[in-house]
Amino acid sequence: MTISNHDLAVALALLVAFTALLAAAPRLRVPYPILLVLGGLALGFAPGVPEIQIPPQVVLFGILPPLLYSAAFFTSLRDLRANKRPIGLLSTGLVLCTTAGVAGVAHSAVNGLPWSSAFVLGAVVSPTDPLAATSIAQRFGIPRRIVAIVEGEGLVNDGSALVLYKFAVLAVVAGSISMTSATLSFIWTVVGGVGIGLALGWVIRQVRLRLHNPPLEITIALLTGYFTFIPAYLLGASGVLAVVTAGVYVGWYTPQLTTVETRLQGDAVWEILTFLLNGLLFVTVGLSLPAVLDGLGGHITTTLVWQALAVVAAVVVIRFLWVFPATYVPRALSKRIRAADPYPPWQYPALISWTGMRGAVSLAAALAIPLHTDAGADFPGRDLIIYLTFAVILATLVGQGLTMPLVIRALGLEDDGVAEREAVKARIHAADAALNRIDELSDEEWVRDDTADRLRRLYRFRRNRFAERYTGDGDGAIEERSAAYQQLLRELIEAERQAVVDLRGAGGIGDDAMREVHRELDLEEARLDL
Repeated sequence: MTISNHDLAVALALLVAFTALLAAAPRLRVPYPILLVLGGLALGFAPGVPEIQIPPQVVLFGILPPLLYSAAFFTSLRDLRANKRPIGLLSTGLVLCTTAGVAGVAHSAVNGLPWSSAFVLGAVVSPTDPLAATSIAQRFGIPRRIVAIVEGEGLVNDGSALVLYKFAVLAVVAGSISMTSATLSFIWTVVGGVGIGLALGWVIRQVRLRLHNPPLEITIALLTGYFTFIPAYLLGASGVLAVVTAGVYVGWYTPQLTTVETRLQGDAVWEILTFLLNGLLFVTVGLSLPAVLDGLGGHITTTLVWQALAVVAAVVVIRFLWVFPATYVPRALSKRIRAADPYPPWQYPALISWTGMRGAVSLAAALAIPLHTDAGADFPGRDLIIYLTFAVILATLVGQGLTMPLVIRALGLEDDGVAEREAVKARIHAADAALNRIDELSDEEWVRDDTADRLRRLYRFRRNRFAERYTGDGDGAIEERSAAYQQLLRELIEAERQAVVDLRGAGGIGDDAMREVHRELDLEEARLDL
């Protein structure tokens, strides 16, 4: 197959536009998922740009597993445990409520859309996008617990929503479904997904314990999402829950599995990979609209607009109607819950209600709807479901995402400093451990007295500096001394770096030697926390 010059020129233009959008996002102070969706939308209607529609299988089986694994891997197991009740209510109860509520609204608002297809639409738009919610929420200074709940919800609700989606589609395609069979299959889908994720996570952990090869270890980490998703899917369990379970499990044990070199290289690889895949997913969402419109005759009518507004309103309102009672009713009914977790301010559920953004998972599920039923008839309302799904994604991701800063300011929320305080607390604890170890080793023959004294002074100064930052006491003199010291170190490191570059330029050393020394200097500079 030959590729025409026109196709190459279009591909180059799209790549340049994609890169420009990523570069513009920080300058415009717009979260990059929102800018990419809007940019993809504009590109989709640009003259000469062909219709681009990524196959749903590529999203569900090719792109989603590593992204889900990465999100779960870096999720705090402690936060999941601490917030298991609100996360469970959102990822299960709200998914069921949204599916039923949207089905009711869609069936009433869309003439000719049968209940079975309406439930498919409800299941498709019920999960929030874990990638969009996390990338947008973390940009703003909001309490850590809200971020933890939104992240946890986005990770878990994909599993429950796709299970409902599976049965809703099956009911349409087959014409009927046994409730007993559906119930048993639902239990296996959830329990099997979690069990397979734990089992394969344990196997991967045992394998990585016996490896000391950073490139190989990072490769296994990148493939772990596929190692868990595909077997779970083949066995009829939830591949999403399997990936999330394995990611949380392996993430918890990672300090035992990796070396310094593996962690440094792995973090860089994951950061670039997830950023690139997220970008491609969100820009694809925008580029998909022309193909969606083609399925509806190529244009949007007033009727379609009102139908989309009705479904979008249902998605947003149902979340508000669920979040507030789910926040306060359990506390009102249970003294034990109130004692362990007091009433939060109303601003917390208000913001959580506004973070129900949908994304590529919903679009991929909509595009994966079969074209025909088992009887050979067209799947009822398929094109309309895809259009309404796109409308929900656009309204929630762009509309709610862009207004997030305004909502946060209106609610008077700000960063509670929990993450920073915990990091400082960890540094104090680490410095105490180092001081204790110095005392334990001070009598060893290979430890010189002057070296031990010098290190004691270093760690005591470090501990005092972090203790002052943690408590807020003191006049700031220690922090000023540290800042001046680190500034001097940066100047010296930069002088070393430039000297090595000059030596390479003069032909005194080769590029390999320069890169090796630069890496050491970069690590030394990264160690500073100014």
